[in-house]
Parts: sequence; C-alpha cells; structure tokens
Amino acid sequence: MKVKPKHAFLALLSSLAVCLGVTFAVSGSASAANILTNPGFELGTTSGWTCSGTSAVVSTPVHSGTRALSATPAGQDNARCSQSVPVKANTAYTLSAWVQGSYTYLGVTGTGTGDKNTWTPGTGSWSQLSLSFTTGASTTSVEIYLHGWYGQPAYFADDVNLDGPGGSPTTTPTTTTSSPTTSTSPTTSNPPTTTTSTPPTGNLPKHVITGYWQNFYNGAKALKLADVPTKYNIIAVSFADATTTPGAVTFTLDSGLSSQLGGYTDAQFKADVKTAQARGQKVILSVGGEKGTIRVDSSAAATNFANSMKSLIATYGFDGVDIDLENGVNATYMAQALRAIHAGGGTVITMAPQTIDMQSTGAEYFKLALSVKDILTIVNMQYYNSGSMLGCDQKVYSQGTVDFLTGLACIQLQGGLRPDQVGLGLPASGSAAGGGYQAPGNTVNALNCLAKGTNCGSFKPSTTYPTIRGAMTWSINWDASQGYAWSNTVSAGLAGLP
Repeated sequence: MKVKPKHAFLALLSSLAVCLGVTFAVSGSASAANILTNPGFELGTTSGWTCSGTSAVVSTPVHSGTRALSATPAGQDNARCSQSVPVKANTAYTLSAWVQGSYTYLGVTGTGTGDKNTWTPGTGSWSQLSLSFTTGASTTSVEIYLHGWYGQPAYFADDVNLDGPGGSPTTTPTTTTSSPTTSTSPTTSNPPTTTTSTPPTGNLPKHVITGYWQNFYNGAKALKLADVPTKYNIIAVSFADATTTPGAVTFTLDSGLSSQLGGYTDAQFKADVKTAQARGQKVILSVGGEKGTIRVDSSAAATNFANSMKSLIATYGFDGVDIDLENGVNATYMAQALRAIHAGGGTVITMAPQTIDMQSTGAEYFKLALSVKDILTIVNMQYYNSGSMLGCDQKVYSQGTVDFLTGLACIQLQGGLRPDQVGLGLPASGSAAGGGYQAPGNTVNALNCLAKGTNCGSFKPSTTYPTIRGAMTWSINWDASQGYAWSNTVSAGLAGLP
C-alpha cells in the first residue's frame, strides 16, 4: 500500500534552508561610501549599535579585519542590533552585510521608507545579504537592523554597508545598551507590483471551503470522490506523483484505496470528477505533500511540470492545481509553470504553504504567490505542525489558538495578497496532524475576527477584511471520520460572514 501522509510533523530547523527565500549579493568588499558607524565592529565593541539580548564582538569567525558581531536570540528576544543613520530624502541606497551561522535578517525601516528586509536560514560560511531602497520625501533618518530568530543559535555579522550619501545628523551615535527587544516583523518588505484584478475562478462563491481528498488509505474513512459533501467547494485530490523526468508529474488511483472501496476504478473516478463539477464543486490535483519529491527548479522542469499537468487536466477534467511542495519552491520557475497551466485550462490555482513559508515577502512561497497574484485563487496556509510563529503585530503566537490564526493571516493580508486570496488551513481532527489541532469553532471565530472584528482573541487586526476567502482542512477523509463536524461547523460560520 502506498501511504503518503500529507503533513507529518517537520522539525522547524531542518526545513528552514529549503523553505525560505534568500537574497545573496555577488559583489565583494564594502563600498567607500559606507555611512554607518562601526560597520565592521573593528572598535572591539558594539559602539554605534543598540543591541538587545546577548551580543558581543568576537575575533572569530570574521569576514574581514579582526572583529565581527555575535548575537544570540533567547526566549522572545531575537537578538536585534540596530543603528539610526541620517540620510537624504528621495535618495537611493544599497544596504548589505556579511552573515554566518543561524537564521539572520538584514533590514531597514524609516518614515517614507517602510520596512524592507531580506534573510537567510543560515550557513556554515559567510554569505552576503543585500537590498536596495529609496527614502521618502520627508525622510531624514533610517534605522538599519540585524536580528536572528526566536530560539535559534547565535548568528554572526560583519562588514555591514550602507552605500549612499549621508544626511545631517540630529543626534550623537547610539552606544550599545541592553534594551528590551523590539521585534521586527519579517512581513513588511515591499511586495512586487502585481495586478489586483480578481482571477477568473468560475462559479466559486464569495467564501469557500477547500478540502483534501486522500488518494490513499491511512485509517481515515475511505471515500469515493462523489461522496464528498457539497459543503466542500474545492476538492484537492492528493497527490500527483513525481516521474523520472525532472518536474513532470503523473496520477494513478491508489490500489489500497481502491481495495477499501470495493474496487474503485479509473473510469469511476473520472465520472465522479464530472459529478462533483456538475454540483458546482471544483476538483483540482494537489502536487507535493510531506513526502512529495517534485522539484521545479529550471525552465525545462517548469515546462515539463506544466505540460504534464495540462495532460492530466485533459485526461481527468481537473479544474486546476494545488501547490503543496513542503520541501521548497522556486518562485521564478514555478510561476512560469503556473502561468502555462492557467493558460492551458487549469484556472483554479491554490497553494498550501507552511507557516514558515509565509513569514516574509522575501520567502520563495510568498514571492511565488505575489508573482502570480493575477491568476491565484487562494493560499490556504497550514496553521498546524508548526510551533510558535511571529504575527503581524510583532508578537509570538502558539499554534492551536485564535490569535495564531489571525496574527499570521494578517501577514499575508499586509504583505500584498487580497483578502479573497487568503484562507485558513486546519486539521479536521486531532488524528489528522502531529500538532496544532483546534476546535472548528476557533476557525469560525478567527474568520469573524478577520472579516468583522468580532470574536477575536487578544490580537485584533487594525482593519477588517470582509472578503476573507474561507478555510481549508486536511482532510475530507478525517472530517468524514468525525461525522463531518469540522465542515458542518465551518460552513455554518461562512454563512454568517459579510
């Protein structure tokens, strides 16, 4: 029996390197135009910088010279080191730093500039992070910052460079102090410009429920596709299989599932796709899962992926594709493939990233979602198997709570996705996930909080999002095992949204 559980618990540390988008610059030494104070920490102290938590200047490892910064996150302190720098208005600047060790951010914030950041999940050698920004019309200073990640080991930084003209200083340089953490949300870097038109998704209602249909048997109730209740507006068939051709996928009904159903055939499945569509449901093919090995990391792989998906759409009548690649995506090439699939008839495009994938617009999954925003139907982030994460209010929230749902959803809403493209992904029962299950009533409360500002936990978004799209569950089969308690509750909740 081919068992492919979708969301087995993944250790956060082991997934960082493949789940995050990293920006690396290719230039070498720091520019002579550097306007930072003590940029290489060669003074032997953190003079010029304000650092929280445990920070020190060390003699090894260093990128150049004889000193570098070492900073260690602890608890809810992300080991932030920052420096306020006088700048000129309406002027372009380039910020860079060499970093090594654990998960590290480099960013800038200031009036008229917003907050821009880039990050790396960590490396055993020195790598350069770089970003560019332009100051606003009234900008007189910006804050440059570095920080790590909650509960992660120390990071090292050296040769921080701000390239551009200096402004008129209004205060003396800040010296190092041990100050309370001012967490910087990794969510507000400027998203790429995308069209805001609503993608054509046929007759889908304003608010929807997405559910995954298991093409395998793992103890959850086995179902024929036509058995899926109409409360599910989008049915994601799980999963496509990788082939020996890079990027290409195929689909075969699982023999173990067929046996459980008394001999479910390919022809019956195709007929059931049409039956569901006749009832107004969309049927899409999900690619990936926890054990999925599909990689689209070249133009050739993107073409193979698109062509194989278009062939499956023609063969089975699927309405589109769901991207659930839990071992990382390449935003550039997957976007190429999705546009080809959309043009070929796969008009329903959904994604199911993990929470770590959507913490910043610099992450590859987030970049992918924004780059195909004009054809994207919905992003159903997995609010489970996660552990604690940073919300858009710069506070850390634990999975299994309403605040976890609302605090992380608003990252996507503030980062550039439309509310009708944001859904809440939850397990249908405690058996469906390794962690993060919460009662379906909490999902309804979170949707009400986001849409109407009611039933919130301790966090309440600064605005409401009446068109928030809905919710997703792993899986329809686990929901069926519980008498459809999840979908019955959430469906009733969706009916009460604006």
